[in-house]
Amino acid sequence: MSRVEPFARNPNDGSKRVLVVDDGTTMRLFYRSVLEAAGFVVEEAANGVEGYEKALAQPFDLMIIDINMPKMDGYSMLRAIRADAAVRATPAVTISTEAGDKDVIKAFEAGANFYMVKPVATRELTEIACLITGARPQ
Repeated sequence: MSRVEPFARNPNDGSKRVLVVDDGTTMRLFYRSVLEAAGFVVEEAANGVEGYEKALAQPFDLMIIDINMPKMDGYSMLRAIRADAAVRATPAVTISTEAGDKDVIKAFEAGANFYMVKPVATRELTEIACLITGARPQ
């Protein structure tokens, strides 16, 4: 894969918006730092319920959703998103420690566009986010 360079960071210049949903504070901060360094505008949610509410409240170009979370897991959040006409088209990347075929299939059946297995590499996260959102590196 080619190296992805950061693009413009001003939220008013068309930078892509990403919603990161993960119950782990450390993971949210990691995703935020990687994506912001690549020029994305990042919003966080600590569980599926909060993530779903934030997804409905404002538009995002991409959602990154952990599978194993309290209150509402990633599968349930994805099914709720895909059932809502206002946000169903928002691309979603699921991230999990589970790497089995049945887990991947379950995520795609719930509405995931891409599945990543933890630990996620910085470069891989950036490249997938740019690819899915159409972000144009400088």
